[in-house]
Amino acid sequence: MGRKEGTTWERIKSLAGNRKDSLDEEQMLSHLGVDRNMLNKLEEETVKSAMEQVKPKIVYQNTSNNPNLEYKYLDDSGMDLRADLSRPVTVKPLERVLIPTGIHFELPESFEVQVRPRSGLAIKNGITVLNTPGTVDRGYSGEIKIILINLSNENFTITHGDRIAQAVVSPVISGRWANLIKVDNLTKTERGSGGFGSTGIE
Repeated sequence: MGRKEGTTWERIKSLAGNRKDSLDEEQMLSHLGVDRNMLNKLEEETVKSAMEQVKPKIVYQNTSNNPNLEYKYLDDSGMDLRADLSRPVTVKPLERVLIPTGIHFELPESFEVQVRPRSGLAIKNGITVLNTPGTVDRGYSGEIKIILINLSNENFTITHGDRIAQAVVSPVISGRWANLIKVDNLTKTERGSGGFGSTGIE
């Protein structure tokens, strides 16, 4: 397996560089008394430590008695948001409601939270987030509240602790970094202004 300059392996090679005979990787490790497993573990821990340094810190406050935020699986992009209610709320067909969650965010620079529907509620009950995706700006520290709408033909009741939406933390170009340039004409493209089904459905 190839290794990049500056790795632990390269440093070991430099230590053994005064030998005139040619050593392969395993012979060099043996010559220096370095255990292969320990070397692999050291490099793995070095990589993990570096990754921890660059992982964005998503700070939040939970003022409800619902479970704290979590990613159920490591590869998930969304965290469930739960209703923080003192009593159940019934949503009639085509009615919209504002549901509190008790969650507040403190986001790192150039990040936002997107509030998205839960697919299970949408397909089974016709409940979705009206302004999807809802945007939570970095500068907003108030409570996250979800605008839900009932698109079914039946009443739907929301109770305390129900999972009603998802929060997705995403990098974004904010006004701090965007360079807005007004022009009279835009650069022409092959597609141009074609949209809203202009390419057909087949």
